[in-house]
Amino acid sequence: MLADPPAGLGVAAVQVIATAGHVDHGKSTLVRALTGMEPDRWAEERRRGMTIDLGFAWTELPSGARLAFVDVPGHERFITNMLAGVGPAPAVMMVVAADEGWMPQSAEHLAAVDALGVREGLLVITRTDLGAPGEALRQARRELAGTGLADLEAVVVSGRTGEGLGDLRAALDRLAARSPAPDTAAPVRMWIDRAFTVRGSGTVVTGTLPGGAIAVGDELALAPGGERVRVRGLESLKRRLDRVEAVARVAVNLRGVDLSGLSRGMAVTTPGGWAVTDLIDVRTRGDRPPARELILHIGSAAVTARVRPFGDDTARLRLSTPLALHVGDRVVLRDPGTRRVVGARVLDVVPPPLRRRGDGGRRARELAEWPDRPGGEVLLRRHRVMREAELTAMGCELAGLEVAPGWRADPAHWALAGRRLQEEVGRHAAEHPLDPGVPVETVRQLLELPERRLVAALVREPLSLRDGRVYGTSDRAALPAPVMAAVRQVRGELASTPFLAPEADRLAALGLTGKSLAAAERAGLLLRIAPGVVLAPGADAHAARVLAALPQPFTASEARAALGTTRRVVIPLLEHLDRRGRTERLADDRRRCRE
Repeated sequence: MLADPPAGLGVAAVQVIATAGHVDHGKSTLVRALTGMEPDRWAEERRRGMTIDLGFAWTELPSGARLAFVDVPGHERFITNMLAGVGPAPAVMMVVAADEGWMPQSAEHLAAVDALGVREGLLVITRTDLGAPGEALRQARRELAGTGLADLEAVVVSGRTGEGLGDLRAALDRLAARSPAPDTAAPVRMWIDRAFTVRGSGTVVTGTLPGGAIAVGDELALAPGGERVRVRGLESLKRRLDRVEAVARVAVNLRGVDLSGLSRGMAVTTPGGWAVTDLIDVRTRGDRPPARELILHIGSAAVTARVRPFGDDTARLRLSTPLALHVGDRVVLRDPGTRRVVGARVLDVVPPPLRRRGDGGRRARELAEWPDRPGGEVLLRRHRVMREAELTAMGCELAGLEVAPGWRADPAHWALAGRRLQEEVGRHAAEHPLDPGVPVETVRQLLELPERRLVAALVREPLSLRDGRVYGTSDRAALPAPVMAAVRQVRGELASTPFLAPEADRLAALGLTGKSLAAAERAGLLLRIAPGVVLAPGADAHAARVLAALPQPFTASEARAALGTTRRVVIPLLEHLDRRGRTERLADDRRRCRE
């Protein structure tokens, strides 16, 4: 594989169909007769005449369409292998022997296939050389009634004599023609059913590609680990290709991973295209989960799931191994003890924590209103604010409001958050008149926003964001009366000597220290050019006009004399003017005005 076939170009897309049915009902014989290939890969399988693991074969139908078979074991001991083969396949060939009729594994396979949501396929009555097909066909029809496979086209055939094979090929052609076209633009998730090495090529994985496309050179991600790998080569049905589109059986030669890091049940995925999670909320179809610990099957994966029931048909599952999932995915829950299987739909791949008494009941009522395949609007109502990448990984279209680059919000929640922000800023200003601004981090925690930049996105007039705080409208009268009186006193003293800032002890005597001084500055009532150095608002612009009248450049002493102040004030004032771009400091420590 991948070392022998001739190189080629183009795209491969074939129909894939899995077999299902009781052990020794002729599934492998039928595949062998249709394809001329041996689906049983192991010598032990051929010696015992019983399929143990998955087998693969393919053929070309009369119309020219290519059809690949995934042949699954029928024995009850190998149900996990059976589900690994049926899980990724979009259609099934339900096989029932004419001489034995409907059997226990027929029922178990039907329950699993129906739980997976497979709706396309054929009912094939085999071994007609050993018995009349009528009764077996009637039994199968009764059992299929009430399932999604009730209307399958039926064909009667003998894999050993070849009788009816022409009719079966024609029926397979009709099945291929009516099967819905796959979404070749979908993100890739190919469940691995085999992993091995090929001399000269390296690591190879095989699987059924149900959607999307893979091309040589693509970068993919392994799930659940997230390791990035590169596609070195592709093969489908022994043809070397540059690109393979769904649906297809594919062998992918990977660069960047050793065989020791791969196993059945892992998936090759589009990076960022799937949520890799070990906690999901699901809706079961029909029966409630039959036990508190089950085996969850999807694709070729089989992992233990601990069940927390919510209501009659919803539950939370804790998985032993993370899986690459979308909301709306169908899974099978199987009880190994009773062999019962229950189908389920994934409703949420990032469910909220359940911390308080009654959370389970509230979650059950919430999920009861959700459709089987929740869209972006539904998920945003629950999660409120989400990254666009999270919605994409969940398998949802982008919805809601784009509140910041890469972020979406539920419109109702975002409007409520805006109102709460205004209320909190107003409350804080009333309770802390000398410290009215609310820190951004406090707002983020209060509104349960995942990032600080979302606070900035939420700030709208009359609110403003300055220096890491959210402020309401500037209201000077909101300052306490003692602070306003002290400000008026300082500004009165500065009226005749605008650059002779009051000493620190004078400010302290007036009560203008710490928060009171900062509040006056924020209100625009005072200009603080350095710690303990306070002037009236506009004094810096006044100073720049005075200094512009001096011969240029000028020294600090010349500036001090012109402004009628002290060195304690003139040095920080000049540095303030430097920062504002009004003056420029030269190499000899003199300055010149820029304007």
